[in-house]
Amino acid sequence: MFFSLRSRFMLIFTLLLTIPFIILSIIIPSWFTSIMEEQIENSTIEKMDQYSLYIHSVTAQAEEVGKQILVNQTTQRWLKIEKEDEKSINENLLMKNQLKHQLSSIMINNSYGISITVFLNDGTGVWWNNPSLPQTEWFKNFTANDQKWVAAHIDPFQQSQEMRETKVNSYLIPLFDLDTFQTSGVIKVNFPTSLLHTALRKIPPEKNGNVYLLDSKGEDVLAEKVETPKKVIRQSLAKISDDKNEKGLIKMDYEGEEHFVFFQKLSVGDWILMSEVSSSDLFSTINKLRQSLLLICSIIFITTIVASFKLSVHIVSPLEKLTKAMTFVERGEFAGAKRYIPTIDLPNHEVGYVINVFGRTIDRLNHLIETEYEANIRRKNAEYKALLLQINPHFMNNTLEIIGGLAAQGKNEDVINVSIDLARMMRYSLNTKSDVVNLEDELNYIKNFTDILKMRYEESLTIEIQEDPKMKAVSIIKFILQPLVENAVKYSFERSEYAEILIKTKKVDDQLLLEVKDNGAGMPKRVMKDLLLYSSNDSSHQLLKSSGSSIGLRNVLGRLIIYYGQNFSYDIQSEINGGTKISLWIKITKGDQYSEAVNCG
Repeated sequence: MFFSLRSRFMLIFTLLLTIPFIILSIIIPSWFTSIMEEQIENSTIEKMDQYSLYIHSVTAQAEEVGKQILVNQTTQRWLKIEKEDEKSINENLLMKNQLKHQLSSIMINNSYGISITVFLNDGTGVWWNNPSLPQTEWFKNFTANDQKWVAAHIDPFQQSQEMRETKVNSYLIPLFDLDTFQTSGVIKVNFPTSLLHTALRKIPPEKNGNVYLLDSKGEDVLAEKVETPKKVIRQSLAKISDDKNEKGLIKMDYEGEEHFVFFQKLSVGDWILMSEVSSSDLFSTINKLRQSLLLICSIIFITTIVASFKLSVHIVSPLEKLTKAMTFVERGEFAGAKRYIPTIDLPNHEVGYVINVFGRTIDRLNHLIETEYEANIRRKNAEYKALLLQINPHFMNNTLEIIGGLAAQGKNEDVINVSIDLARMMRYSLNTKSDVVNLEDELNYIKNFTDILKMRYEESLTIEIQEDPKMKAVSIIKFILQPLVENAVKYSFERSEYAEILIKTKKVDDQLLLEVKDNGAGMPKRVMKDLLLYSSNDSSHQLLKSSGSSIGLRNVLGRLIIYYGQNFSYDIQSEINGGTKISLWIKITKGDQYSEAVNCG
């Protein structure tokens, strides 16, 4: 089926309007996505750098405060008094009060709201005693794993009630005697968790993003709820641990969605600053833009289809109907085309004019076919019938001479036989009721013909007929073998004084094989090549060409091609002075059983 004009209209409109929008809806969001991803990465890393500096400032001050308390003389004297077996209660209270005063002075002068507690290993403290200190989680981690930075927690042993209710992070430093370096407790420097939390909220790339301050185990240092899936956190930490870079971006796939994980390794213990956002949250605006563009593309596509359809109603529809009318003409059904044309709506433009001209053309063609063409067919049929009725005049003359010679010799019986053969040939030729006969009737005609030839050439001619009895009832068109046998005899005597002719019929699979073989002069290669390339296009013209002497091999092939079409094939084998073999194959069909035998006498 050819590509219709309506389809072309729709395709052109689609290519010109819809395709560019679709391409833009893909390219623009992708371009925006790459730009946004780059900008967000730079912005997030910049904010993380600022937060890292802020944390470093807070933690550095906590470390400095811890070291300042450790080396303070008041701290060292209080530690030594507490270690004495026999210590003065008054002196101990005095030193503790001095240490409290010292710690209060440091806390007041600190800008980050730092608070300080000092404990001995048995839980004795400066502000409050903590008998359960050895069982406290942060203390056990400190003594066992040297974990100096403590996650957000509530410390109930601070100086004031307000401090005891505020969530803090802590820095731990061993409390030891500077003279003996013997550890006797811990200095706990606390700073409000809110300091880190407030600054942390400024980092997320989007309102739906998440930012965390984690340790190497994935626990939140600020004791916040982790909204990101644990698998994403776990896999991200594993990649961060293997990454030699101090900061960067990791992309994770989780349940079919991509997650962007920005990280920065901090110098504070094993803390890691992590910012996570899913692609759907990060590019939600762009996704909405893409959806809007696709919606616009859909609207444009529908509009294009409707517009092209409206445009084609007055142009394409009449042409489509005209095309259908032309298919009637292509099949030769002029009447059907003529009946179909009035159903076409004729627009008032060039298409309507074309349809009107086509209708008039059909009338003229129909007239020509009914008059000139049919008259020509009748003439050609008459010529064809006349051609079939031809008998070679030389053959007729030679036959009459044979009859005269036999009569002069008094061979009355031979005269009768030749006359009977000639009469049967004449009766067969003059029967024009049907061009189709039994193979048996055609062979009987050939036998009459060869009997006359034998009477003329006597012992110089040998003709053998190998007949397949099963093929007698197969129907074929008339006068197929006689021209071949006549040529075989003619060209055999051109080469020598003796001629051998073989006529053979045989069934090969579902085909009838007719074969004529001689020992004659053979065909020139040029002639044989032309005959082998002989086609049905030439046969209709060559069929009616006659020199008046014989129907000839070319006419036989032409008639067979016209009548049988694809069910006929042939082969010619010939050598100069080596004879010629002509093989004709006719496919046997169910309708090839001829029911009306021709009476050949």
